[in-house]
Amino acid sequence: MELTKTVAVNGIELFVRERGEGPLVLLCHGWPELSYSWRHQIGAIAEAGFRVVAPDMRGFGRSSAPQPIEAYSIFDLVGDMVALVAAMNETKAIIIGHDWGAPVAWHAAQFRPDLFTAVAGLSVPPPWRGKGRPLDLLQAAGISNFYWQYFQKPGVAEAEFERDVAATIRGMLCGGFADPARSLFVPEGRGFIGRSAATLPLPPWLNETELAYFIEQYKKSGFRGGLNWYRNIDRNWDLTAPWQGAQILQPALFIAGATDPVISDKMNGKHVAAMEKVLPNLKNKLIIPGAGHWIQQEKPAEVNAALIEFLEQVS
Repeated sequence: MELTKTVAVNGIELFVRERGEGPLVLLCHGWPELSYSWRHQIGAIAEAGFRVVAPDMRGFGRSSAPQPIEAYSIFDLVGDMVALVAAMNETKAIIIGHDWGAPVAWHAAQFRPDLFTAVAGLSVPPPWRGKGRPLDLLQAAGISNFYWQYFQKPGVAEAEFERDVAATIRGMLCGGFADPARSLFVPEGRGFIGRSAATLPLPPWLNETELAYFIEQYKKSGFRGGLNWYRNIDRNWDLTAPWQGAQILQPALFIAGATDPVISDKMNGKHVAAMEKVLPNLKNKLIIPGAGHWIQQEKPAEVNAALIEFLEQVS
């Protein structure tokens, strides 16, 4: 049976879903998602003999959402997961992340190899610290309308997304990153979502009840917390300078959808192809045909099988 509760960690409170007994597995969701995004994985992994804990991450859902942008650095986000392991009265965990949760998982393994014994990332490849701050490099390349840049000024994206939360969530999950033809660049004067979001049909992997849960939670929480993760992109580059060129030595797994625009752009495409340089103990690099960005919701059977096989190998 799945339990839900709120736990105090790292100066905030996290709402968590918990199920099962055995080695601890943390599931870190991305943006704009929730612990609910792991609904197909929690039971399956628990039934395979693991204790699964999936939080609403800092700034999302029913967890605390500090106002300061500075409260969402990669150190804060990893610190939450370190404290969550302790709050579960455990000393070791396997950490798995999707989308923004993937950098949290990768960095958790990199920062605390004593605590996180294995790591899996979905949709976003492992840390690849480039030659300069990401936003600075975009600007230097003459790019000014990438979605990361659109999210930077507090209040702008919030106003667009909160004007019609139902249309926003439908647009994100049914279009947005789910659509390989969708540009990650924001047309001048149009916003990120697009004007047809409210009428997009649901994909086969999402029903109206599931969509309604995301909408209900975001109507309550708003979008500022999650957007603040993006507002630390350059700061995270500064903070992670000591790990320049560092490898993640623990057993690792990578899963992504073949049509995911996040891995098909020029930068991340190179990182996916060469991730063994960062992950010398990579057990599997699974690219699932016909799948997009919301991989664990789109292809739960394939994702669950790969995760459970990995977990049984490393636990």
